[in-house]
Amino acid sequence: METPVELKYSEQHVWVRVENGRAVIGVTDFAQEEFGDIVYAELPELNDELQAGEPFGSVESIKSVTELYAPVSGTVVQINRALLDNPGIINLSPYERGWMAIVELAAPEQLNELWDAQRYNDSYGHE
Repeated sequence: METPVELKYSEQHVWVRVENGRAVIGVTDFAQEEFGDIVYAELPELNDELQAGEPFGSVESIKSVTELYAPVSGTVVQINRALLDNPGIINLSPYERGWMAIVELAAPEQLNELWDAQRYNDSYGHE
């Protein structure tokens, strides 16, 4: 189970990587393993206003449909359109090619509320 130390994590298995004042977000390796083979990804629209803790999209796997919750608030400035045609990228590369959206942060201090890799791993019983 991969949990990059440079990322921040939400309790709902969404990761955040800060780049140039923007938050790149996606689902964790742990989550994609739990989901199984992802067959559909619902992404937010450009310019959508995300609110931390509110739904921003979902993934559908052969097992279930899972709603995803925004780890931070902000405006969607880019989405990973490759996932619309090939959502399985999330299974293959959850932290690199499988990112879901890039958000212009509305409240950067919300990053302080997210977990580091150690706390995420400790909370979900893996290393």
